[in-house]
Parts: sequence; C-alpha cells; structure tokens
Amino acid sequence: MKTKTLDYTEMLKLRRQLAREQRELKVRKFLKNRQSVAGLTIVVLILLVALFGPFFIKTSPFAVDVINRLKPPSAEHWFGTDTLGRDLFTRVVYGARISMLVGFSVGIISTVLGMVIGLYASYNPFLDNVLMRICDGLKSIPSILMAIALMTVLGADVKNVIFSLAVVSTPNMGRLARSAALVVREQTYIEAMKGLGAKSRRILFRHIAPNIISPLIVQMTFVFASAIITEAALSFLGAGVPAPQPSWGSILHEGQGVIYTAHWMILFPGLITALTVLGLNLFGDGMRDLLDPLSN
Repeated sequence: MKTKTLDYTEMLKLRRQLAREQRELKVRKFLKNRQSVAGLTIVVLILLVALFGPFFIKTSPFAVDVINRLKPPSAEHWFGTDTLGRDLFTRVVYGARISMLVGFSVGIISTVLGMVIGLYASYNPFLDNVLMRICDGLKSIPSILMAIALMTVLGADVKNVIFSLAVVSTPNMGRLARSAALVVREQTYIEAMKGLGAKSRRILFRHIAPNIISPLIVQMTFVFASAIITEAALSFLGAGVPAPQPSWGSILHEGQGVIYTAHWMILFPGLITALTVLGLNLFGDGMRDLLDPLSN
C-alpha cells in the first residue's frame, strides 16, 4: 500500500512539473514573437492610461474655454484644444476609458453568450437548427447597419452601445464555439461520460467548454478591436456615445468640420484609435499562434 501511495504521489509531482514546463515553454514562445510582445505592450499602456490617467490630470474634460478655442498643440495643451476650447489631451485620455470599456465589455459578453449558444447548438439538433438560423439571419445584415438600427431604437447611451455591439458580435462567436464543440463532442472521453450517465449540462460545461475556450479567447481580442472601431464609427455618425462625454469617435465627429483649420482634432484621436486596434490585432495573432496546437 505504501509503494502505491508513493507512486501516485510521484506521478502527481511529475504531472505538475510537466504542466509547469509547458506553461514556461508557451511563455518563451510568446516572448520570442516580437510583434505579439509589441501588441501586448501597446494594449497594456493604453489600459494603464485609461485606468490611471484621469487621476493625474487636473483639467476637466468638460471645461469650456471659448477664448482659447482651436489652439494648436503647445506646452500648455499637448494635443491642442477643440471647438469649445476644451483640452484635447484630457478628452482623449478620458475617451480611452469609454472606448476600452466598450471594447472589453463587448468582448466578454459576446464570448460568454456565443459559448453558451455554441455549446447547446452542438449538443441538441433542434436547438442547432433554431439558433444557427437566427445567427445566419443576424449575420446577413451588415454589422454597422445593425448597430445603427439598434442605437436608433434604444437611444444614444454607453450601455446601449455595448448592448448593440454585443448583439452584432455574438453570432460569429456562437458559430465558432459550435464548430469547436462539435469536434470535442466526438472525443472518446465524452462518449464515456455519456455511458456513465453524466447529465448533459455537466458534459457541456465541465468537459466540453474548457476545451473550446482557447479559440474563443483568441477571437475575443479581435472582437475587442472591432468593437472599438465600430463604437468610434457610431460616435462619429452621431449615434454612439452622447455629447459631451468624450470618446475617440465623438472627438473625431467634432473635428470633421474643422479638419483643414484644426487638423490636430482628427490626427490625435485617430492615431490613438489606430494604434490601439493595431496592438489588439498583433496581440491576438500572438495568442492564436500560442494557443492553436496546429500553428507553426
């Protein structure tokens, strides 16, 4: 009996050591990819600015100073001022909070909903037909038009922007989760669990869900980036975050009328938006290479 216990203990130690070595190998593989590291660095910096930047800025993003309207970048106003004399740097920093909040919330909500839809669709033929036809119907409508239609009905608000973009992004997540779950469902251990009488919910969420989370996490980074772009587009069209709340899209909307006389109102928020989306895409590519066992 003691020998069996010792062997079992040694086996657990070896298993933990193997898992630790695999994690270290994945980390080294990720760090070797310079583009992925650069993308992660950009995303982390933007997140830090969004979270802690407002605590170090004394100027209010709503403070109007008409006398100093449309001032070019200077030591006092790093990004210049807008049409109402508000400090553009302050509004861009505060706008990062809204844009990142929208992107992160849409990514999390669409991933969770898509995983649930995909799991049940892969396990129940009737639900598969119903849920996938709904997803097909939603995907047939261009995402920006769907988002504009929902915002027109719901009204301009940050919560409504998050809801609208989550509705737009969920069908793709659902289809991805379904395709991954169909592969896992055919594995031998799933058949064994069925033979042992395990309940469907236990099989779905304890045995299938953990094995499809990797591609969903990778896709979530791209949904994050797409949500930031779509939110900026909605705000640019006047159907997104309502004024005077600062978001990168609303700042671009305010600057479109003075693009020839105050180009900095377009340059800086547009550059920050493009840089953030680039960082998320680079980071997503690195995560895909890291988590996809078929990648080179």
